[in-house]
Amino acid sequence: MEILQAPNTNAATTAPSSANVLSSDFEVFLQMLTAQAEYQDPLEPIDSSEYAAQLAQFSMVEQQVTTNDLMQQMLTALGANDMASAANWIGMEALVQGPAKFNGDPITIAPNPPITASEVDLIVTNAQGTQVQRLALPLGAEPFVWDGKKADGSSFEPGEYTFQIESRANDAILLTEPALSYSRVTEARIENGTTLLVLGSGYLIEASNVSGLREPA
Repeated sequence: MEILQAPNTNAATTAPSSANVLSSDFEVFLQMLTAQAEYQDPLEPIDSSEYAAQLAQFSMVEQQVTTNDLMQQMLTALGANDMASAANWIGMEALVQGPAKFNGDPITIAPNPPITASEVDLIVTNAQGTQVQRLALPLGAEPFVWDGKKADGSSFEPGEYTFQIESRANDAILLTEPALSYSRVTEARIENGTTLLVLGSGYLIEASNVSGLREPA
């Protein structure tokens, strides 16, 4: 059983204070950005894409804090450390970060590009770390179904694939981040007080590392 490593969202237990800090930091961030624009060298003005990149990075932090808040509420509601409640996860599709196993069935990707992006690409890498595909995605956070097809219509070999989302604006890269993908939960366990989920891909993850749940597509 392979263990899928994903970002630890335990910080969600302090979400209210984190949100307050984030709000305060955002005001400071805007003040610094305004001062940067006011005192820039008129002969060498800062490229607008740099501003867009800074806003995009802060936006991603803000979105992560919001996600942590929502997941903490979900974990509390489901009673993640209670086996009876943990059974509610089985059969659901969990949204997780990390490699996914392709066996011929489509894989649903959940992109979340910054609002400042004008172009978004999905980058697919195989288990050997070789980029095997790059696809243009629609702007927005709508789920994208990767069918595992090559340009000639044939299918990629079964195996492990990693997905990244590259966001650009004005031909400049704003952000390159791991993509989240959905995988069905086939089993729930509790070990040492921690709820563990077994995914259809064969990976084992902590319930706290799930970014979302949905009914099977």
